[in-house]
Amino acid sequence: MMGRGTRVDTAVRELGTRLHGLLTGVRLLRQRRVDERPAVPSGLVGLLMLIDRCASGCHARDLAERGRLDPSTVSRAVAALVAHGLVDRRTDPIDRRASQLTITPAGRAALAETSDWYGQVLNRALADWTPDQVTEFSAALGRFTRDLEVALAHHDNQEDAL
Repeated sequence: MMGRGTRVDTAVRELGTRLHGLLTGVRLLRQRRVDERPAVPSGLVGLLMLIDRCASGCHARDLAERGRLDPSTVSRAVAALVAHGLVDRRTDPIDRRASQLTITPAGRAALAETSDWYGQVLNRALADWTPDQVTEFSAALGRFTRDLEVALAHHDNQEDAL
């Protein structure tokens, strides 16, 4: 941001404020979802989605990598999903030391219900938006997310170089 000018600096600070508001909204949304649709425990929807995308099953280490999560966090989350009957854990036939994770029919149903619930809330929130506005927002959010990941990776590489 150095040398970019006060107008850009002000806009970036405003974006930071809006991001804080967005994170608050997401936290409230997640809590409301858990209150109304508790089939998937709080904080585990994303991991369940990752497991669902692995058609032939996956390993916890793969989930940690894909989700950019600490392996111990994934281990605890997988244990919770298994305990709730949403995921099966079976011995990997190739690497018998590892477990292969697959979503159960109950997990798939809970994920579909959760997705429907989020869709209903988003449809209400975006009711006054045009399709073009929704598309533009989605594209901008996708770009921002990618650029943020690049900026963080660049920052991490600079830290490693020191």
